[in-house]
Amino acid sequence: MKKVIATTKAPGAIGPYSQAIEANGMVFISGQLPINPATGEMPEGVTAQTEQSLKNLEAILNEAGCTFDNVVKSTCYLADMSYFGEMNAVYGKYFKGDYPARAAFAVKELPKKALVEIEMIAAK
Repeated sequence: MKKVIATTKAPGAIGPYSQAIEANGMVFISGQLPINPATGEMPEGVTAQTEQSLKNLEAILNEAGCTFDNVVKSTCYLADMSYFGEMNAVYGKYFKGDYPARAAFAVKELPKKALVEIEMIAAK
């Protein structure tokens, strides 16, 4: 059985997908662009964009009854690997140890010309 997770505290899906799906005690969160859900705007710079993406992920985790402590895997997509250090510095502030597994890599281009997009999987 699967359950759709949705919140207005994160940007709505911009295509035929859900913000997150819960199935068998796992929460699969779609990649989150750094869009402020209140304004629809994206901040400038990879540091601010990483922060906004993580705030969006936090809102969805909370809606699913989870926190960053529940995250078991994340994938970080970057518009350029030169952004890795800045992204990593912000990302690290959201976890307290027992870090999740993670992959991070550069892609040719992200939707809406974002510099970063992050997806996560959490276990309840």
